[in-house]
Amino acid sequence: MTTEPVQPPVRVACDCGSTDVRTVEAARTHKGAMRKELYSRLAKGPEKSGDGCLHFVEGVVISLAASGGLAYMGVDQDKPLYVLGGVVLAALILAGTLFVVRDDSREKAAEQAGEARADQLWRPAHYCAACESVFCPGGRPWAGRLTPEQFKKLVWTRAGYGDQLAPGDKAKDAVLPDRFVPEP
Repeated sequence: MTTEPVQPPVRVACDCGSTDVRTVEAARTHKGAMRKELYSRLAKGPEKSGDGCLHFVEGVVISLAASGGLAYMGVDQDKPLYVLGGVVLAALILAGTLFVVRDDSREKAAEQAGEARADQLWRPAHYCAACESVFCPGGRPWAGRLTPEQFKKLVWTRAGYGDQLAPGDKAKDAVLPDRFVPEP
């Protein structure tokens, strides 16, 4: 039986000359990543938890508690307007709950649909700790260096869920170089 020797990992160097380079996946959890917030800055996607069921249960409980209390008070004090208010409140809370659940499921579906497109950009990418940039060795699928925010915006936009970047996220305001104009 012949065994092939284990190949050592290939060392990748950045254009800046540094060899302190890791894949984006490894850089997110490596020592010092928390200090630089790399876990979120280099995120491949929104990582939705699919908590629509939990939101639905929360909405039903809140609806029952708030509107049930109002309706009970109306029956107890013989005030039919309170009962009507309780029913209307329940309907509004349930409608809002259904809106939130539907929105969650749409965002989750967009993430799942774009996962393969995100992988094409995210998997080959490497992070250089010295110059804090992201690049692809060999220039494929893109050439040049990007900031973590530009990289995140590129991946999320090409994957189809760029609209899910949070308002306070620096990636939302990052400007991509002209060669990275998002594909339709």
